[in-house]
Amino acid sequence: MQLTIEKLVYGGDGLARLPADASGKGKAAFVPFVLAGEEIAATLMEQKSGFARGRLDAVHRPSLDRVSPPCPHFGSCGGCHYQHATYAEQLRIKTEILRENLRRLAKLELAVEIQVHASPPWNYRNRTRVALRHERGFELGYRRMGSEQILAVETCPISSPLLQKAMTALWALGRNGQVPASLQEVEFFSNADDTKLLLSLFRRGETAKPEADLKSFVSQLQSDLAELETVALFAGRQHHRKNQEPEDEKPQILAGSGFLTYAVSGHNYQVSAGAFFQSNRHLIPTLVEIVTKDRNGDTALDLYAGGGLFSLPLGAQFQSAVAVESSPASFRDLRRNLPPNAKAIRSTAEAYLQNASKKLRPDQIVVDPPRAGLGAKTARALADCRAPQVTYVSCDPATLARDLAAFNATGYRIEEAHLLDLFPQTYHLETVLHLALP
Repeated sequence: MQLTIEKLVYGGDGLARLPADASGKGKAAFVPFVLAGEEIAATLMEQKSGFARGRLDAVHRPSLDRVSPPCPHFGSCGGCHYQHATYAEQLRIKTEILRENLRRLAKLELAVEIQVHASPPWNYRNRTRVALRHERGFELGYRRMGSEQILAVETCPISSPLLQKAMTALWALGRNGQVPASLQEVEFFSNADDTKLLLSLFRRGETAKPEADLKSFVSQLQSDLAELETVALFAGRQHHRKNQEPEDEKPQILAGSGFLTYAVSGHNYQVSAGAFFQSNRHLIPTLVEIVTKDRNGDTALDLYAGGGLFSLPLGAQFQSAVAVESSPASFRDLRRNLPPNAKAIRSTAEAYLQNASKKLRPDQIVVDPPRAGLGAKTARALADCRAPQVTYVSCDPATLARDLAAFNATGYRIEEAHLLDLFPQTYHLETVLHLALP
């Protein structure tokens, strides 16, 4: 079909309209790898009652913002969505998507300017996770777009130089038959200046005593990568994405301490294997500054605290701080990272608020929930605390917009709105809103 793209929507697709039918306006069609205003040819691959999904076949009238993707895997690899757009256009797209979600879902027209914080568009990731395949010779790569199949990848232009170096070393060992067949996935995590590496190995079955070939593999990696500081072994498949808590399992430490020290704006954080930490090595200091700068008072409450990225500086600026985290791996780091005047509590945010909300009188609340957001019950409980200042850190504009309803109803107003591009070349965006009572 011949389609004209109206705009891009959250998730990476472009929105077009199919020809009108008897009911009137044509239903929406979503097509990836397009830009606003482009005239395209697409094949419809899926038809639903309210929308359709298409595959891009040709761009007949390209946008002036269209560029050639530098990565040969773009379009097949599931990691990136916007490499076909200039970086300036990517930032414009994300800003409009944030504004539209707030307008459509929260019925909120922002009275303040969205402050956009750009990232170097390439080599920014300090964490990457690859899948391994051994059946037809060794292969290392990422999941294909919309699939669990593995796409063999040797270079990744959004990963840091050290992570790419580690991928190259792993490919070399795999081609020499030195990567144990039991390994399913490998995760690389580098420190702030990209000089130290934490390696997490994931293998099939229950974790038991490492076999000889695994010990030999780790020894060879240490020889090939002088930056390799620590290696941890997990059983099965673990998840450390922001919207999925890790399982309560301590890994076996095969080399080193099991953690890296990550420096952010004068603070040192322990980040252990299995714990969540932000993955844009350039913008983490900016994120911390936006969330915590000029915040002070008697008590700060940090929910979904992770390893204490915000709790540590909040503890330095407030008389006391309370940090709440449910993930066991992150909580272990949180207790180690907090200053003496801050208290770490192992709990979900929902349970903590249910037990403590009547006694809570914080001057500042910081929330950094998973992709699913707070949910109506938690959002209402937080709004009812009537803290003078609330800072909401969001990785999903739709759930952010939904949660704002409770704060709006309680009288909170948005004082500042920030968009941080933590994930260039992808549709993901990070939002920080400073809310305050009049």
